Amino acid sequence: MIPFNIKQIETFLLVATFGSFRKAAERLNTTQPAVSTRIAGLEKALGTKLFERHSSTVKLTAEGQRLLPPAQRVLHVAERLQLMANSLSETSETTRVLRLGVAETIVHTWLPDFLKELRASHPLVDTDIVVDATTTLRGELMSHRLDLAVLMGPVLEYSIENVEMPSFPLVWVCSPRLELPNRNRLTLSDLMQFPIISYARTTRPYSEIYHKLNGEFEETPRIFPASSLAASIKMTLNGIGIASLPREVIRDDTASGKLRIVDCEWHPSDLQFTASYASNPSNPLAQKAASLAATVARTYAARIGKTQ
Repeated sequence: MIPFNIKQIETFLLVATFGSFRKAAERLNTTQPAVSTRIAGLEKALGTKLFERHSSTVKLTAEGQRLLPPAQRVLHVAERLQLMANSLSETSETTRVLRLGVAETIVHTWLPDFLKELRASHPLVDTDIVVDATTTLRGELMSHRLDLAVLMGPVLEYSIENVEMPSFPLVWVCSPRLELPNRNRLTLSDLMQFPIISYARTTRPYSEIYHKLNGEFEETPRIFPASSLAASIKMTLNGIGIASLPREVIRDDTASGKLRIVDCEWHPSDLQFTASYASNPSNPLAQKAASLAATVARTYAARIGKTQ
């Protein structure tokens, strides 16, 4: 019997996932010939052909398809063994990079707390951070260019695990300089008199606001979508219109009087975030980071709730 190793199994699963030797090589930080050698060695050890090679892609053979589930189980057992070994020795952790994508709302709230806790619990893990819109982060996660994404979720794909985060209530806010109708609570008709500053067009908050106002009135609402949360806040501070923003993000501005909360008869649903990561191939670091993010987010929400 010709022996094979875990590295070959991992390579087999990555090539099956990506459908590409090149992409598997990029994920493994190695060369395409090295990946080809590992697969050839595994095929020789197993005595069967695992992939059909084409010009730009590879496809599992029928034998490869049948061997995929047991290979996943073997890798899972190996990873559990590695985690158990790591827990026995504080010096056994190897340096790794967590490719983290976050929505801008997270940057303005509990991200600093999370990075501090991640550094304390995984001192040898470096973090590459990408801040972008949820639609972009979802695409990067699905393409395996991110290990973990904290975004407006969940990501409804069978290969993605979603860990729920505490929600962020949205409130209507405006500059004190903006002249509003003289009443305690604004109506939707009142809102229609002003430009409305919202999240980007591809987000749920924008869609919810647009369909609510467009369904109530014959005229088209004036909505200013912004992909940057900082830009939305800046426009609101400058008195351009009324914005729907997370309460936690504009706490300092409302406390200082730079912005004021506007009571309205309707407001969009709370922002729902998830820490999402790919479960195939398995990524134990991303899984632990997602769990840590949920803990940090809950602690932050509890702390902020006590101060409001």
